[in-house]
Amino acid sequence: MLTTQVQNHIGTVTLTRGDVRNAFNDELIAELTQAFTELGARADVRCIVLAAEGKSFCAGADLNWMRRMADYTRDENLADAGKLAEMLRVLYTCPKPTIARVQGDAYAGGTGLVAACDIAVSSDTAGYCLSEVKLGLIPATISPYVIRAMGPRAAHRYFLTAERFDAAEALRIGFVHAVVPAEALDAKVGELAQALVNAGPEAVKACKKLVQDVAEQAIDAALVAATVAGIADIRASAEGREGVQSFLNKRAPAWLPVR
Repeated sequence: MLTTQVQNHIGTVTLTRGDVRNAFNDELIAELTQAFTELGARADVRCIVLAAEGKSFCAGADLNWMRRMADYTRDENLADAGKLAEMLRVLYTCPKPTIARVQGDAYAGGTGLVAACDIAVSSDTAGYCLSEVKLGLIPATISPYVIRAMGPRAAHRYFLTAERFDAAEALRIGFVHAVVPAEALDAKVGELAQALVNAGPEAVKACKKLVQDVAEQAIDAALVAATVAGIADIRASAEGREGVQSFLNKRAPAWLPVR
């Protein structure tokens, strides 16, 4: 599902499900939670890079995982969404600074991974999409992080339309910090990682917390619970079930006009 390594004080977590576009399932979510918890606690790690193999950075939910979720009750959806929410919280609150190395497309939950990192560097060929409403769902669990990253004005557009936007637009709205050609991606990520390694480790940790404390409403238990309930409610709704089933069965959802 993923690999981890530490070299020269830089931890790297790499998604290795390239054959399924690095899509989430419950196992990958658990492994990401564990990896960032463990690397965040290591004294020899001063920053963490989140990377991926293959053409996509992360395509969101794995189809087999979606098939299981399609029949979940609301309580089962609450438990399932809670694990994703906890993984994102662990990534966002990791005591070490984090860099998303986005080499390919990031869709749905994949945008949540990008947004939960402190710094995001994108290949100029990567694309982004908050695609949930196409399935009759909402990007609830990732919303605290994505809205902070792109701002509420951009979120109004891209949450509601589910448009795909390119790396240049991601840079314009502040969702990523740098866009470079694919061949320059590692150099740019390495440059930023080295800047983090060279800084005082306790100062970097304190600065990360400072930004979160001063600039943002706390992502607290109440907010996380509200987002978990939001996705559980809509997954269990008639429209949510219809959207997921139509996607899995490769047919148009019932709400589209008949032509």
